[in-house]
Amino acid sequence: MLIFEKGKEGRGLSLLPECDVEVVLPEEKNRRELALHLPELSENEISRHYTELAKKCHGVNDGFYPLGSCTMKYNPKINEDMAALPGFTEIHPLQPAHTIQGCMEVMKTLEEYLCEITGMTNMTLQPAAGAHGEFTGLLLIKAYHESRGDKKRTKIIVPDSAHGTNPASAVMAGFSVVSIPSGPDGCVDLEKLREAAGDDVAGLMLTNPNTVGLFDKNILEITKIVHECGGQCYYDGANLNAVMGTVRPGDMGFDVIHLNLHKTFSTPHGGGGPGSGPVGCKEHLAQFLPSVLVEGTDELSFKKAENSIGEMKDFYGNFLVVVRALTYVMTLGKEGIPEASQNAVLNANYMMHKLKDLYTMAYDEVCMHEFVMSLSDLKKKTGVSAMDIAKGLLDNGIHPPTMYFPLIVEEALMVEPTETESKETLDEAIQVFRDLYALAGENAEQLHNAPVRTPVTRLDEVGAARHPVLKYEY
Repeated sequence: MLIFEKGKEGRGLSLLPECDVEVVLPEEKNRRELALHLPELSENEISRHYTELAKKCHGVNDGFYPLGSCTMKYNPKINEDMAALPGFTEIHPLQPAHTIQGCMEVMKTLEEYLCEITGMTNMTLQPAAGAHGEFTGLLLIKAYHESRGDKKRTKIIVPDSAHGTNPASAVMAGFSVVSIPSGPDGCVDLEKLREAAGDDVAGLMLTNPNTVGLFDKNILEITKIVHECGGQCYYDGANLNAVMGTVRPGDMGFDVIHLNLHKTFSTPHGGGGPGSGPVGCKEHLAQFLPSVLVEGTDELSFKKAENSIGEMKDFYGNFLVVVRALTYVMTLGKEGIPEASQNAVLNANYMMHKLKDLYTMAYDEVCMHEFVMSLSDLKKKTGVSAMDIAKGLLDNGIHPPTMYFPLIVEEALMVEPTETESKETLDEAIQVFRDLYALAGENAEQLHNAPVRTPVTRLDEVGAARHPVLKYEY
């Protein structure tokens, strides 16, 4: 039942203080004709309503959440404590710079740490999310080429295993997309890349490790090919959790990168935000960065890049997410950052090794932070699909992996255990996967009907897609 369907007229509560300034209403022509349809409930009813909803949700605080390419790691609560400090929460973005020196130091410090981790020279914290960062980075590439009078570069090369936002961001930035296939090894097909690399190429968008969880062994050759044709190399940082502190995208030959603070650097993830997608770049692109950069040593101030592409978001980005990320980086330190990524790789390889005697691995070799299974053989033998296994996981208190992605793997399940899961948790999850595999051969119908032990059982997903209900009728 929706909260709009609860309560009774006249019921209410007093959570907010009375207004202590004069109430000024808009002109008559700008007022609503009908009053807002708001529920009238007591505090007790509101508290119970949202507690009930919380019990129906599954998050990293509830159980295993191996969502591939999303790094749903546990967020240490010290991050929240730091973000709640009054010096960070009780400020206004229009305050003069001399009154927010501590906040500016937070921004500058995180920028420097992220540059060190990624091998970039400059960083902006303004983009609000990963795809927003992609768009920003592509605008930097576009501005770079245009500043040199090279306006014929209209194409962005994107591998077929790329995240779905990559081609969308490229089109938004005004480029056309050239898709190149992966080789049999799951990595970029070098010959196809050479064929696509011409004087009309603005750049390449690449994730490394890629979406099937493999570190591309030809990465230096890939960036060399793109640079030799005059293009720029863009690093999608969605999978940086696998390599942070071990290798740096800047050293691989990348010119620009976006990071997901809400994935790699342990800040809130999911539910629509808050996110943060900082963009780093090499020195030759720094003059085009979005405005509002922090500079100085003793007295910090804001500056605008010489040929800035302009504002990508109001003010300074999602500042409290930046506070959380800085807390995470400083807590782990120089030794802890690579240890986190190495443990993520260890967990993924452990889980893959324990399952590959039953499940078909899309690429049966050492993986990075995630691995991809193909349930095509299982479906042919038993009729049980990747979707059915995913639904069976729900009945066992496990959030499903990413389903049917990447598109180059049939009946794909993409699993990312993350470094914050214990061996005991992994062993329990491995056993559930094995039990579901056995159940597929013994009682496929049970899995076709799963889940049955969740607040919401098997949905008509085809009907929901074809006939969506997009608004609530009172």
